[in-house]
Amino acid sequence: MSEGLLLPFQFPFMLNAFWICAIVAVPTALLSCFLVLKGWALMGDAISHAVLPGIVLAYITGVPLILGAFGAGMICALLTGFLASNSRVKQDTVMGVVFSGMFGIGIILYTSIESGAHLDHILFGNLLGVGPEDLRTAGAISLVVSLLLVLRWKDLLLHAFDPAQARVSGLPVALLHYGLLTLLSMTIVATLSATGLILAVGLLISPGAIAFLLVRSFGRMLAVAVAVNLAAMLGGTYASFFIGSAPAPTIILILTAIFVLAFLRRLHLAHRAGQGAA
Repeated sequence: MSEGLLLPFQFPFMLNAFWICAIVAVPTALLSCFLVLKGWALMGDAISHAVLPGIVLAYITGVPLILGAFGAGMICALLTGFLASNSRVKQDTVMGVVFSGMFGIGIILYTSIESGAHLDHILFGNLLGVGPEDLRTAGAISLVVSLLLVLRWKDLLLHAFDPAQARVSGLPVALLHYGLLTLLSMTIVATLSATGLILAVGLLISPGAIAFLLVRSFGRMLAVAVAVNLAAMLGGTYASFFIGSAPAPTIILILTAIFVLAFLRRLHLAHRAGQGAA
């Protein structure tokens, strides 16, 4: 019985999958807390889709895909910020226009490539095909992003809640704003090999949303988000081996189920509090 439960750990491709999950779980969970508090959930979705044309162009020109993805992500983030600051259109509307436009360009380029190579793993993820180079790239990006978020979390928290107060306090608001967008782009690049573009947004929203429902202090929110994301990613990958499903969507479904349970728990506590007050 125990040998059957340990079977996934006997395959190198499964070990690499577990390693990439452990690597990207921390930065995506930390970043999701800031995105949830700042109301930037759509920004993660926008950038994750907008990197597609950069990836395809990088493939066509022979440039490393990671550079194309990061460049396209930064263009999306900067263009969204510029248009929102210099027009009457709200930011969520601008994000929708920019990311759908860039994603459309990416799809046109993607379908027009005449090559035996396929980029499907960029869209849908290829967690079971992760190699040493993917682990090194994701590890380096995750380390930088996680350290910056942990070291500057108080400044980023104040900027998320009250940008005006952050400016009065002498914080570099513009640097924090575009720095967070840069970290978001870097994190999406790190998750490409694990979940692909389409499901990456789940890792950038669900952990923070779950932690927001479960705890009240931001410090605990960061810790809970990391724990939940790590458990879901490792558990989803492990379960997918036995049920024959793809790991990435299995992970997202587990995160969704945890969110529903957290929401029901919050409703139950609110109901009990209402009864106590009556």
